[in-house]
Amino acid sequence: MAQITIQDSQSKTPISYATVSFGDGQGLFADDEGQFIFNFKIYPDIDTLYISALGYQDKTVATAGLKKIIFLDEEVSELDEVILIAENRKFKEETLKPYLDDDYYSCWLPTIESEIAVFFKNSDNKLKKISTIHFPITLESKDWEKRKRKNAEKQPFSTLFKVKFYKNNNGVPGNVLTYENIVFRATEKDGDVQNLNVSPYNMTIPKSGFFVSIQVLGYTDKAGKLLPNKKYKELKGPDGIVKIPTNFRPLLPFTDEVSLHNTYIKRVFINGNNWVQFKRGNIESGLLKKDLINYGIGFTYKVYKDE
Repeated sequence: MAQITIQDSQSKTPISYATVSFGDGQGLFADDEGQFIFNFKIYPDIDTLYISALGYQDKTVATAGLKKIIFLDEEVSELDEVILIAENRKFKEETLKPYLDDDYYSCWLPTIESEIAVFFKNSDNKLKKISTIHFPITLESKDWEKRKRKNAEKQPFSTLFKVKFYKNNNGVPGNVLTYENIVFRATEKDGDVQNLNVSPYNMTIPKSGFFVSIQVLGYTDKAGKLLPNKKYKELKGPDGIVKIPTNFRPLLPFTDEVSLHNTYIKRVFINGNNWVQFKRGNIESGLLKKDLINYGIGFTYKVYKDE
């Protein structure tokens, strides 16, 4: 077993929450200090690691002779120039509310290899700045028989999520809008909506709209530190051991109240890391059979008046 740290090749500082893919549908994430544990006993057949992180060039590393530090080189920035907005400029704030649902059977069960992105169009050419993203979650009762009672004690969890923003590339998530690591921790004590303040990142809404995504990094300790999480359950089948992705709490409610297919799914460690529109014919899901076609994210934004 080896503890590895991922660092910037120039500054020698840790790179938080980098993705470590093993290929064949396996992988994990580094923590906030850029560290991850690779267990040779659990993964005896893995000979290569594929490392990626926002703002850095991808790197392939052989597990034979694996060093304690892996260095990544910065990627040449392709981000748009930041639009500076005067603090005293007049604006009005508008909100697209999230779609909530406490029905267990209307929810996506998050797994670490899945990233969910939702598209939001830009209705006009007015300057708009994203201020808050509203992520709906479903809280589960400890006692299944009391699951429909609002005051029922909830099942505890402490889960870390990563959030990304993407440009609209002809209807599919394209380049990222910021290289900042944006994460938040969700617990059962926070209610059924996680309100993430993204004002400090100064993101204006592109004319062609944008995507916002959410991805499970894993469970945390009481202080919010990412824990080593088992990504798969190993079950014995007729053809040998089958690895089933571990589901993480909280559940993410999907909705049928949005007619357009605005939701896309990416399996980070498999299928070439490509986005797929969440619709029948593309993905097998019980949610689609009930016409629950979108994850109901909401967001608040500032609309600036012309000067």
